[in-house]
Amino acid sequence: MLPAQLGARNGQVRCGKCSSVFDGIAALVEASEAARPKEPVPSAAPAPPALEEPLPEFLAEPPPPRRGPWPLLAALAALVLLAQALLHFRSEIAASMPIARGPLEEACRLLGCELRLPRQVKLLSIDSYEVRPDPQREGVIVLNAVIRNRAPFAQAYPALQLTLTDDANRELVSRAILPREYLDPKVVARGIEAGGEAALTVHFDASRTRATGYELVLFYPS
Repeated sequence: MLPAQLGARNGQVRCGKCSSVFDGIAALVEASEAARPKEPVPSAAPAPPALEEPLPEFLAEPPPPRRGPWPLLAALAALVLLAQALLHFRSEIAASMPIARGPLEEACRLLGCELRLPRQVKLLSIDSYEVRPDPQREGVIVLNAVIRNRAPFAQAYPALQLTLTDDANRELVSRAILPREYLDPKVVARGIEAGGEAALTVHFDASRTRATGYELVLFYPS
């Protein structure tokens, strides 16, 4: 049916077969919707998992550093230095820490070293000394001196280097005097106590010189 005919009768038309009247416009709309193809309903299929992409280099965490042998070598070097220090200062440690004397003596027995009294000559000083002729023996001079131990531990008695000079301060004769030459061996074995002092007297033959000056130096024989 043409649109002009539907418009003239307000959409009312009569069926040619059954002579019934119906709304022709509504019939056309229903027929049009029935003829339109239906769109498929999208299925609710799960989305594929997102692929993991590598991070850029500046965002990626650096790999942990490889631990080489250096930490172990450094620890061994530290132990060697500690052992050397203990061996070098063994006398000072034993004198200031009596509890350490036993282990140090055992270590020296194994290593073939000697555990003796400390010998820090820089911690010794000559408080006073004088050299004068011996009134009883011609050509013999007498040395009187006081040695002080300023260390906080006992020290071995030092050797003495006595030098005689002339008027021009030129050396005429020099002699090294060991502790056993001016002290009793038992006294030498005890050493000079911490903060203590020792008075000594030494006789020196100067009959072949005409000395006018003298010099006294403390030292430990190597």
